[in-house]
Amino acid sequence: MSALDAWTPGSHTADGVTHPTYRRGTGPGVVVVHEVPGITPEVVAFADEVVSAGHTVVLPRLFGQPGAPMTVATMAKVLPRVCVSREFHVLALRSTSPVAAWLRSLCRELHAELGGPGVGALGMCLTGGFALAMMVDASVAAPVLCQPSLPFAIGRARAADLGLSPEDLDVVRQRVRSGCPVLGLRYRRDPATGTRFDTLRRELGDGFVAVELEGRGHSVVTAHRQQEAVDRILSFFRERLAQPD
Repeated sequence: MSALDAWTPGSHTADGVTHPTYRRGTGPGVVVVHEVPGITPEVVAFADEVVSAGHTVVLPRLFGQPGAPMTVATMAKVLPRVCVSREFHVLALRSTSPVAAWLRSLCRELHAELGGPGVGALGMCLTGGFALAMMVDASVAAPVLCQPSLPFAIGRARAADLGLSPEDLDVVRQRVRSGCPVLGLRYRRDPATGTRFDTLRRELGDGFVAVELEGRGHSVVTAHRQQEAVDRILSFFRERLAQPD
């Protein structure tokens, strides 16, 4: 039995690009973007928690085999393909990955269908910073960054970079000033996140809400799941996406 058996398969197309999607639940919308190597059983388990909290969750499949476990073999198979894909900028500085445009379109479509103040957007690891790029679109009201790891933290500049173009960063700042906070979660000693949380604090001020976990770990809601992280995310979605009375 697959972890995705209870999910409804679909797809979304924007600017000629199509990716498969999986959907489940009712209530305000949340787009959960998976980590490497793909939509693993752990990613689905977290998404199921978001569904149980009262949300319509959409899981886009950007790479990898859905349901495949997170192993050294699956990581080794998927990561090189991601690194050469034109949709992802894994080393470029001050640059938004092209896949962000497709993700924004998905968020717009979900918000148009479900209404309310907006949708949630959550990325993790390689896609962690994509929630920032997604909030450039006004449909995203609850952006969540789980251990953002792009661009790869090779050297000081990349370790501090947010994976956004200057134009997109300007829009993110404006949205934060207008009252849209950003939630970020990581293990404090996780080298993959570099010094991005320092950059986020500098650029977004009190609009950046940081949850930094102690201990050794990386994936805050999957492989190294911490209940504190899950609870903070669900609380953030509840507060930001609640339908007005």
